[in-house]
Amino acid sequence: MSKNFTKIIANNRKARHDYSIDDSLEVGIILTGSEIKSVRAGQVNLRDSYATFRDGELWLVNAHISPYQQASYQNHEPRRDRKLLLHRRELNRLASKVQEKGLTLVPLQLYLKNSWVKVELGLARGKKLYDKRQTLRERADQRQIERTLGRQQKGIE
Repeated sequence: MSKNFTKIIANNRKARHDYSIDDSLEVGIILTGSEIKSVRAGQVNLRDSYATFRDGELWLVNAHISPYQQASYQNHEPRRDRKLLLHRRELNRLASKVQEKGLTLVPLQLYLKNSWVKVELGLARGKKLYDKRQTLRERADQRQIERTLGRQQKGIE
């Protein structure tokens, strides 16, 4: 009996702040041996990364995977472009959405799923500054409501 094992390695919290995510999908990624070791050690940063189409393929650009200390001369370049793996029909569907609607592909998280490294890509639309402020305001209001309700339940007020 096999169980699905998922361990989140890196989250891109800034992506959810800067973009409104319309859709998300799971894709594979091609990594070298030293990159896998660094990923398993949790040395990944997705902050300024994005996915782009090049020659009919999807590439993850600007994701930082730290060099593995024990890899010596066979180490990798930390910010190299990495190829993403998905079916051709998914690739064509994404390419048409990105071209038509002006959407961006941003990595939301990188995780291990049954010993395979996966990337969750989000089909995102950029937020304006006032949208970001509105989101922060709503979050602060919600926290205030929860605090008030918590006090009422404890009988403080």
